[in-house]
Amino acid sequence: MAHVWGMILKRLALGVVTLFVVSILIFMATELLPGDFAQEILGQSATPETVKALREQLGLDQPLLTRYLSWLGDILRGDLGNSLANGNSVSELIGKRLGNTLYLALYAAAIAVPLSLTLGILAALYRNTFFDRFANAAALTSISFPEFFVAYILIFWLAGAGGIFPSMSNFRTDPTLSEFLYRAFLPALTLTLVVTAHMMRMTRAAIINLLASPYIEMARLKGMSPIRVIVKHALPNALAPIINVIALNLAYLITGVVVVEVVFVYPGLGQLMVDSVSARDMPVVQGVALVFAGAYVLLNLTADVLATLSNPRLVHGR
Repeated sequence: MAHVWGMILKRLALGVVTLFVVSILIFMATELLPGDFAQEILGQSATPETVKALREQLGLDQPLLTRYLSWLGDILRGDLGNSLANGNSVSELIGKRLGNTLYLALYAAAIAVPLSLTLGILAALYRNTFFDRFANAAALTSISFPEFFVAYILIFWLAGAGGIFPSMSNFRTDPTLSEFLYRAFLPALTLTLVVTAHMMRMTRAAIINLLASPYIEMARLKGMSPIRVIVKHALPNALAPIINVIALNLAYLITGVVVVEVVFVYPGLGQLMVDSVSARDMPVVQGVALVFAGAYVLLNLTADVLATLSNPRLVHGR
């Protein structure tokens, strides 16, 4: 197991370097946005003197490198700064929305992971049948459509006139579990349709790749049923690529919810980022982007570790 811990430490070090590079890209990207932040806050009627005074107050008149180093130093101390729009702490604003985004991601994952594994196993079991072709065609169709298109189709079908579910997922601060499951069903279903296709196809491909192995042939010769051969022998040996694709899709569920949250007016980090970009509230935009990057790096590390632990040859170094 020593080399596993070494791999984890190397991945952590690489993750820290990645976050440092990402922080530079985030800061530079927000600086390249058009418009003057101080002018946007004060409005078009503000005098040049007022705009200049606000720029000095916010530190926007300082050199780019100085502002970046100051921002990076605050982050290392755990301070993401304050919102330019309302003066509230960015950490508090993110904290209020982070839970909603995580709940939505877990809601979608609770539907998508069992569904994709089941469909992938069945597609491998009934390979080249009508079910296999239909499942693959549906998966390719789901992958081809962008999230906002899938979202609007679901709104049209399930939230139109006399629809079952609400078209907007805005709810009060502390909703009950049943209220949350009901109001967040359409955005969760949208994310499920987007990520299930990837996981289902990877599960199918990984299992089919192992069906020609000698130990699978031996299990068949012993008279084991096809479903038992796949579940007991093929699936455990195909876990590494399946775990990788599941972890990457879970990372997408957390970091790729921006469009879905905007369409359904869901009070998560994606909606907060879009609102902050519109208001030119750069500290909030930078903080949310850094949280997304950190979540993606952490889930990639988790995928590497789980894929390694699922392979005995890698765990024991043989």
